[in-house]
Amino acid sequence: MSEVKNTSGSAVPQAWDKERQQLRVDLGARMKAVRQSCGFTLETAAHRSGLALSTIHKIENGRVSPSYENLVKIARAYEIGMERLFSADHEAAPTTRLTVTKAGEGRKVRSRNFEYEVLCNALAEKKIIPLVTRVEKRAPLTPADLDSHTGEETLYVLSGRVELTVEHYQPVILDVGDCAYFDSTLKHGLRALDDTETKVFWACTYTDVVN
Repeated sequence: MSEVKNTSGSAVPQAWDKERQQLRVDLGARMKAVRQSCGFTLETAAHRSGLALSTIHKIENGRVSPSYENLVKIARAYEIGMERLFSADHEAAPTTRLTVTKAGEGRKVRSRNFEYEVLCNALAEKKIIPLVTRVEKRAPLTPADLDSHTGEETLYVLSGRVELTVEHYQPVILDVGDCAYFDSTLKHGLRALDDTETKVFWACTYTDVVN
């Protein structure tokens, strides 16, 4: 199988690179559809989210992958739950209070340095976003690589090893079975340490904007 190089310089199978590009395009199309359904122009979306208009335009056209923090900013700017950005059929059962995702059947979303499998997506307006996340290997994180947002997060390592960096604390290495919980308002970042597939179960709280 032919390979390409990812941003960290390690080899990535061409099939995965193609899938990654498609995930980016699909996410952008959904985000554009949600923005338009809210009646927002690109200018309005940029003003409400604090993101550059060019950034939103590139995301919607599948040219760049948004970070989790930018997804949060956009969802809040549109005054919606984050599941609206992850699924085209989010309104199928908006009042259900129970939903189940079978193994491997979550909605995949490509973000910068991560691929998320969004779980239990049929339950609308959740306060907790459950994810299985594929974490990429990359160079040691710098302050510019760290992000912050309101809420709290917990992660549990399913495979591989990760290094978690949280502002004011020394980076910590987590192995399979290790768990961490932290305040999302502190700048933080995560990277895989090995070439093997690295996945974590990642749960993030999400609070809608209240006007």
